[in-house]
Amino acid sequence: MNSTRKQFPISTVDFGCSGRFVQEWSCLGNRNAWLVLAVWVVFCWAIAARAADAPAATNPGGKVNTAVVPVPGGGDTWKTRHEAINTRAKQGHVDLIYVGDSIVRSWMWDGTPVWDHYYAKRNGMIAGMTGDRTEQVLWRLQNGNINGISPKLAIVMIGQNNGSFNTGEEIGAGVTAIVQLLRQKLPETKVLVLAIFPRGEKPTPERAVLAKANEIASKLADGKHVFYMDVNYLFLRPDGSIPAALMPDFEHPNEEGHRVWAAAIEPKVAELIGDAPTAEMLAKPKPKEEAAPAP
Repeated sequence: MNSTRKQFPISTVDFGCSGRFVQEWSCLGNRNAWLVLAVWVVFCWAIAARAADAPAATNPGGKVNTAVVPVPGGGDTWKTRHEAINTRAKQGHVDLIYVGDSIVRSWMWDGTPVWDHYYAKRNGMIAGMTGDRTEQVLWRLQNGNINGISPKLAIVMIGQNNGSFNTGEEIGAGVTAIVQLLRQKLPETKVLVLAIFPRGEKPTPERAVLAKANEIASKLADGKHVFYMDVNYLFLRPDGSIPAALMPDFEHPNEEGHRVWAAAIEPKVAELIGDAPTAEMLAKPKPKEEAAPAP
């Protein structure tokens, strides 16, 4: 049985091939095929190039590296805080932004007096979220936290909360992904990556994980757009323990901890922003010890 072929209209314009209908159809089809193939090759090349620059989402063993997969946090409190950061970004006038977890957010708590001294005049913005890991920060940066702003400097400290979930290499890849995203979305902004603070009164295996992540993050510095500083020595005694006088919970700095932190990075912050260093904030006088009772 002969099949009925559907006829398609076709231009009879001669594209440089024969004027015969069959050859015109073949020529036009070949041209379309080559055009589609060319577009496909360019598309695949672009995807491959982008993938080559981005941290791998899977490890050699096939395990997914959750530290580089953007996901939002959970709960109404997280959503409310996320929207608050977005609202601040929409207000504009941001010359400096701090990005991170609750350690960064603590600038809004015990660190407020220090923030007012060093960063308020620089139109500082706090993009810190309690409990966040690198993957939540990636999601936030993709969903409004830095839309419409172009700060002179972004200071990044993130990864401590990944310590119980990821390897040092995975956390390092997460920090890398965040820096790459900042460079992509804020090309005029310099990025200062701070080493992840240690936590726990005494050395733990998790500290070694975070140290590995810091080692990887330190290699992001190029001296032009991305810079790195490690001020963890401020919070460590010679035996590796953390003094409660600076971190009462052995994780979040108190006001004095914020003061020594800000003073240590101030020369670099001023250099990258392009203004004069702020005079060091004086420490508060320590309360006098109660007088010993009379004998």
